[in-house]
Amino acid sequence: MQPMTQASETFQAASFLDPAELARLQAWQGRTESTIDLIAAAPVRGLAATLDRDDPLPAAGTLLPPLWHWAYFLPHARQSALGPDGHPQRGGFLPPVPLPRRMWAGGRLRWEPGNPLRVGDEARRDSRIVSVTHKAGRTGDLVFVLVEHAYSNTQGLALVEEHDIVYRAAARPGDAAPLPPAAGQGAAWQREVVPDDVLLFRYSALTFNGHRIHYDRRYVTGVEGYPGLIVHGPLIATLLLDLLRRQMPQAQVAGFAFKAVRPTFDLHPFRLNGQPAADGRSVRLWAQDHEGWLTMEGTATLAV
Repeated sequence: MQPMTQASETFQAASFLDPAELARLQAWQGRTESTIDLIAAAPVRGLAATLDRDDPLPAAGTLLPPLWHWAYFLPHARQSALGPDGHPQRGGFLPPVPLPRRMWAGGRLRWEPGNPLRVGDEARRDSRIVSVTHKAGRTGDLVFVLVEHAYSNTQGLALVEEHDIVYRAAARPGDAAPLPPAAGQGAAWQREVVPDDVLLFRYSALTFNGHRIHYDRRYVTGVEGYPGLIVHGPLIATLLLDLLRRQMPQAQVAGFAFKAVRPTFDLHPFRLNGQPAADGRSVRLWAQDHEGWLTMEGTATLAV
């Protein structure tokens, strides 16, 4: 691919989201919704199998591992209410951002001490749109939506999560990919994952995620312009904390902050890495693709 000229870079940076449209989207700030769910055993069994874990069968009172709450509180849009990408049509709880690519960009989570979610809990999620912000980047418009979720059970608050969502324009011919950062070296823990179609399908099914970028190869390559199926960002984050659980099974995660840096595709295996801090209070976690480029990074804080 030829590098872009200065003139084409200037064109790519131009914004196509006018102030009136941005103001309309920012009217979603402060919007709330609440969802009630039962922390049932079946999703725990399904996730354990999908992550290739040999766990005991879950029963009432079994602790929900960190990030496994993403298998609950799921949107169940009717088939007729789905958009062309397989997501629910925009304009409900989330703002109707007029940009085609929607991605889970990262998040920050804090577990309340002494009150974990457990199998059998009747739980509630209270969600709020915190902010809607716009940036005109080198490759066009970016819209960032920050959502806060508070999870509670009958004992009170259990978990607070900030969820970063980014919307961006579709790729265009001649767009130059940004130079990716290299992954860190010398990890104490490493694990290779083969992201085959079955893994992606099972995780999509467990999270009721109809987004076609994860299972429809013709759509993801022909419409969105990616080279292959995209591995779910939440799946990679879950695998990173699963690496920590495999290496430190008695550790309790008190917090986790992570950021998706670069898409991971199903075309090659990818690697999970972990490096505990010298003081034992945190673990640096990161994922890299087959070429050694950083794809996700995060830090888990441990309860002491």
